[in-house]
Amino acid sequence: MANKKKEEQEIQDQEAQTVEKQDDVNEDAAQEEQEEKDPIEDLQEQLQVEKDKFLRLFAEFENFKRRTAKERMELFKTAGEGVLKDMLPVLDDFDRGMVEINKSEDEKLTEGVNLIANKLRNTLTGKGLEQMEVRAGDTFNADYHEAITQIPAPSDEMKGKIIDIIEKGYKLGDKIIRYPKVVIGQ
Repeated sequence: MANKKKEEQEIQDQEAQTVEKQDDVNEDAAQEEQEEKDPIEDLQEQLQVEKDKFLRLFAEFENFKRRTAKERMELFKTAGEGVLKDMLPVLDDFDRGMVEINKSEDEKLTEGVNLIANKLRNTLTGKGLEQMEVRAGDTFNADYHEAITQIPAPSDEMKGKIIDIIEKGYKLGDKIIRYPKVVIGQ
């Protein structure tokens, strides 16, 4: 019996050693597998980080292209703004001159100057210059008009409204390059 117990004990010890060896083998295999996965996972993480950087850089570049294209279009639209601003006093002089020439009796002179004035206006309109429509009686808006002075309103309904236009206003595209100068009723 003692022999039997001893044999059973030896069998149990061998089984325990076998289980321990299998656990060690399993741990080694798991560790090797983990070591094998770590470089792959690291590379996948690095790849993901680089993809993210690439996508962000690409999106930033696309935004840059869009923004510069928009700025370029704006620049082309308003490229001649300085020249057109310098031409506005010439248009004002033509308007004043036309008033005086229309008083004369020489029809050929009136017709000739009208042709020149219309040609100048059409050329400037072709370059994007637009005259702002302002009439006496319109409501004054500080965003679109420049008040030169205030005078007593001739009637109650003209209070806060435009009484007279001193100088015409002009736009280049959507941008106001000269505000109309007006007199408003008080």
